Amino acid sequence: MTPAQPSAPWWQSAVVYQIYPWSFQDSNGDGIGDLPGIISRLDYLNGSADSLGVDAIWLSPIYPSPMHDFGYDVKDYCDIDPRFGTLADFDRLTLEAHRRGIRVVMDLVLNHTSNEHPWFIESRSSRTSAKRDWYYWADGKSGRRPPNNWAARFGGSAWTLDRHTGQYYLHSFLPEQPDLNWTNPAVREAVFDVVRFWLDRGVDGFRLDAINWLGKETSWPDNPRRLAWRSYYRQVHRYDRDQPHTHEALRALRASLKDRADIFLVGETSSDTPGGPAVFYGDGSNELHEVFDFRLLRSDWRPEVFRRLITDSDRAVPQGGWPPVVFSNHDQSRHIDRYGAGGDPIRRARAAALLLFTLRGTPFVYYGEEVGLRDGRLRRSDLRDPYTIRYWPWKAGRDPARTPMPWDDSPQGGFTSGTPWLPLSQDWRLTNVAREQHDPSSMLSLYKRLIRLKKHSQALTLGAYHPIDEGPKECLLFTREFREADKRQRLLIAVNFSAQPHRISVSVASLAPATTGTLILSTDPQRVEEDWNADQFHLGPDEGIVVSLQ
Repeated sequence: MTPAQPSAPWWQSAVVYQIYPWSFQDSNGDGIGDLPGIISRLDYLNGSADSLGVDAIWLSPIYPSPMHDFGYDVKDYCDIDPRFGTLADFDRLTLEAHRRGIRVVMDLVLNHTSNEHPWFIESRSSRTSAKRDWYYWADGKSGRRPPNNWAARFGGSAWTLDRHTGQYYLHSFLPEQPDLNWTNPAVREAVFDVVRFWLDRGVDGFRLDAINWLGKETSWPDNPRRLAWRSYYRQVHRYDRDQPHTHEALRALRASLKDRADIFLVGETSSDTPGGPAVFYGDGSNELHEVFDFRLLRSDWRPEVFRRLITDSDRAVPQGGWPPVVFSNHDQSRHIDRYGAGGDPIRRARAAALLLFTLRGTPFVYYGEEVGLRDGRLRRSDLRDPYTIRYWPWKAGRDPARTPMPWDDSPQGGFTSGTPWLPLSQDWRLTNVAREQHDPSSMLSLYKRLIRLKKHSQALTLGAYHPIDEGPKECLLFTREFREADKRQRLLIAVNFSAQPHRISVSVASLAPATTGTLILSTDPQRVEEDWNADQFHLGPDEGIVVSLQ
């Protein structure tokens, strides 16, 4: 088969691979991943017949940073942190990635900077500073109390008193991450200059961090209270995020790119945003191209939940927008552990992989998930992330999902010649690229097959999603269909969420006019291509299949 040739924007048919630079590949033995290390692994991602076959890489932050939040506290938007390399290394990475057909997406932190950024240093220098209103400053209440009750995402008050000027500054996350004031046109233009800086270096898009925090109600009312286990969740975040000004800022950003229709914007928002994350598409043409909906990422392995959330999310995306599909990232436990709870984690992870590449949208693969990398079992002394340390051991935190990429079964997994910044996952000798690369039954081989299937199928890249409300309640069934003139391609996807096998029949009404087809892919490595009939077919425990309908 030849690859599908869509006329739609490149990201609608792309597979995006998230690289956490700290953990992907170290080139100099300091135990920290870096840009030269990423360059050395590009052929694994694309560029050869045996590569994974991804179309774009998303780099978590690589800017200079004090690393209070591992790069999400940016000290300089227009340089590379020395831990990762230099601007020359970045230019070489972009060049080598493009040579292999890999686009480069950068993480861009718009809501806040580091407290060591020159903008903030100048802002806090005096109340009359030219950059004072680049950030949010307010007087406290009597009794040396903060301006209101707003809570920071990582715990505690969202306000910190600056003793030098006697006012409080706002930080939605750590005190070392003061919030930028997006109502100030100078802030907006400065950030747009940053965007242009990276576009001039060949960047193809941006993943926008915590985008729904951009707007604030600057009369500083208290948020309503509610019962919850910790301070951030003990209030309804009515005034400190999800404000109308957020949409104004996103529309301005999109308008600044009007001459660059090939530039991709995908945003991170909150699952509990009023109206849902899809509100940040705007009308489908004037805000973000894609918006992460993390409800599946945070859900249990239950078919009724997946069925409802998939359908709701698909319907919420306006015409002109496009959904991303994501099950793991740097902020959450890996889905092989979340979905595998109480069952067989390998079988369920294989079934989840099939969903990742067959649902409508752009699949986002988190590094290591393609080999079945598990969360690391860490001791408190291993932890590096302040959020993880603060809530350990009551909450698993983020460090366990950030352990180094296992390339082989050597003492440091092929990641480094030194001591890795985080310990390797406990099963790296059995779960690594070298061991799985040429094993047709491995997780890595399944990912390669699924990526190739998606790339060669217009039904999977651009086709419509149609749920099927039939079959056992433990199973999820849907079709993907692409029509163009007299051309029609239809695929049936069926996934068993249970540890019990099932016999299934699907009515003619759900599949008409097709009632037969060919099973072209199964997550069970022992099952081969076979004829398929809607009257009766079987699914093994936690098995997923793709059927080409005739």
